Amino acid sequence: MSKRQARVWCGIDAGKGHHWAAVVDETGATLWSKKVENDESAILTGFGEILELADEVHWAVDISGTASALLLALLAAHGQQAVYVPGRTVNRMSGAYRGEAKTDARDAYVIAETARHRNDFAAIDVPAQLAADLALLTAHRSDLVADRVRMINRLRDMLTGVFPALERAFDYGSHKGALVLLTGYQTPAAIRRRGRAKLAAWLANRSVRGADTVAATALEAADAQQTALPGEDVAAQIVADLATQILALDDRLKRIDKQISDTFRTHPQAEIIESLPGMGPILGAEFVVAAGDMSAYADGGHLASAAGLVPVPRDSGRRTGNLHRPKRYSRRLRRVFYLSAQTSMMREGPNRDFYLKKRSEGCKHVQAVIALARRRASVLWALLRDKRVFTSAPPVTQAA
Repeated sequence: MSKRQARVWCGIDAGKGHHWAAVVDETGATLWSKKVENDESAILTGFGEILELADEVHWAVDISGTASALLLALLAAHGQQAVYVPGRTVNRMSGAYRGEAKTDARDAYVIAETARHRNDFAAIDVPAQLAADLALLTAHRSDLVADRVRMINRLRDMLTGVFPALERAFDYGSHKGALVLLTGYQTPAAIRRRGRAKLAAWLANRSVRGADTVAATALEAADAQQTALPGEDVAAQIVADLATQILALDDRLKRIDKQISDTFRTHPQAEIIESLPGMGPILGAEFVVAAGDMSAYADGGHLASAAGLVPVPRDSGRRTGNLHRPKRYSRRLRRVFYLSAQTSMMREGPNRDFYLKKRSEGCKHVQAVIALARRRASVLWALLRDKRVFTSAPPVTQAA
């Protein structure tokens, strides 16, 4: 039996069906390397064997999502904490080791070795129940939004092939009435036969706002095209089906938005987060998921840095003063601050004033929004630290 080590590093190449774990000692020698099924009993058996190797085990994984959820939960339950080693880092580090083959065992070894040489990787915190619920809900909402975009693009492509005038007439991404129209009428001849008055009445019966305007726009498009194009009948059926699916998807999105809002507002810091202009319940929920434990951020600058809002220098030779966006940051957290900043500067107030100030200083739109997002990250961190809601006026400090 091998001598028990003082400390070792375990790298885990996580997967849906199984993981591969590799353990290295302080010299980089492999002590243990095995395939572990993504099953509770198999993971616990592997943990037991690894923990027997050393007094102290440093864990590192390359995935912190659903594939490693059980693995991370079991680690946390046994008082062990893992760090996250990004896949890009693993790929780069692979070139420093002998051999070109890419296998799970080799990836696990590289993860372990990377964690052994570097101690700057972020620890993975297993989310509490509320954060886990919000993570699932917001991820599902993102999938539904992506499905909606794909279906709208498909619908527009179909319409362009048989009825381009109608495709140009409406913004199908935001016009519910246009989608309702397409569930019943998709060709120029069908719209002309119905006529404006009857079409407007048909739309009104389906609760379409501005039914007469929609009918008039559709009839104008129909009058502009007298030619029936090949495949028109089949395309019309597909367009009607896509329009029906998009309307049903909109209803699903409304329900999940309400569920996210209701769940988010049970969070103890929801009122503070939502008080920041532009930060509604959906973005607030995404912030909770993306930011994680706020105690991990020493100040507002650290939170902004995690969101990729603090530029880093990239100097070389005589070239100095070059600032660029960092490569390692949370894209989801950046999106939250960017979108909320965009929304906040549309209304009168300190956010819009700051944006206009940056524009007057010569910043482009995106640069000004990013500067505003950076400022808002510090403001939100301070609000959460002080446990107070946002107000336009600065807080009143009491004299000592």
